Amino acid sequence: MTDEDQLYQVAVRYYEGGETQEQIAHALHLTRWKVGRMLAEAREVGIVRIEVLHPRSRVHGLERSLKERFGLRDAIVVANGGDGDDEQVRDRVAAAGADHLMELRPVPRLIGVSWGRTLDRLAGGLTPGWATGVNVVQINGALSRSRQPTSAHSMASLIAHRGGGTATLLPAPAILEQESTRKALESDRSVSDVLALATRADLFLFSPGGMGSDSVLVDSGQIDAADLARLRRVGAVGDVLGRFIDARGRIADPGLDRRTLGLSLDVLRSATTSVALVSGEAKRAVCRAVVTSGLCDVLIVDDQNATHLLEEP
Repeated sequence: MTDEDQLYQVAVRYYEGGETQEQIAHALHLTRWKVGRMLAEAREVGIVRIEVLHPRSRVHGLERSLKERFGLRDAIVVANGGDGDDEQVRDRVAAAGADHLMELRPVPRLIGVSWGRTLDRLAGGLTPGWATGVNVVQINGALSRSRQPTSAHSMASLIAHRGGGTATLLPAPAILEQESTRKALESDRSVSDVLALATRADLFLFSPGGMGSDSVLVDSGQIDAADLARLRRVGAVGDVLGRFIDARGRIADPGLDRRTLGLSLDVLRSATTSVALVSGEAKRAVCRAVVTSGLCDVLIVDDQNATHLLEEP
């Protein structure tokens, strides 16, 4: 194998395979320092730029601007590839989220997760063995109230399985029909113990939802089209953990919020690390609300959403 072949192999494992530098070093009988140096060399000679980075290329200038403008701990901005395909952009944001999670040191021991299509894809992008002994806990209700089941439990279980750990699931819907039902469920130990554990998470992962009819909350029967129309009238721009917020990050409908089961948004605001993944034009308004109201300190986003955030005063 030539030197260039080995550079290519290391670059593909790291950028496309999602392996950490430690995993690559172990597999190829190299030191971690050597792997890092080879990745730098691969960039210098153009291998990464041409063969590896294009699908997940990052826009570092926008990342720096987002951190400076909004006081974020970290920002990861991925290029949308110029095709405008929402599904492909979501894939890239989810892949960047998986990479970020696998590269964190120290590895978070307890991860609180919401649910949705982006987190499904993040879970699928994690390399088996990316961590050891990771515990995953659901932070809001997810049981479907329609004939279409959610993938929330399988998503949380997959993150835990690939991280060599366990998952603690929340056996309840996101939104109940009556406030009294929510109170009764939260007083049951099968729910209250999960929520108590969730408040102690080292890191929270969520993807805010937009106001479109394709919302997972609509698909799973938590709300319907009439609810969405009413929420728009009172200023809602999207949801976080099933809780609908306005442009300033405040609860848009207190009555609906009292029927919503899960952690409060104040837990995210006071968290050590809260990671939001956002993609697509339909989520521009909720993305701005999340960032400006302190609901995340790490933002993983596509470049068009990032540019929109920075252009608005």
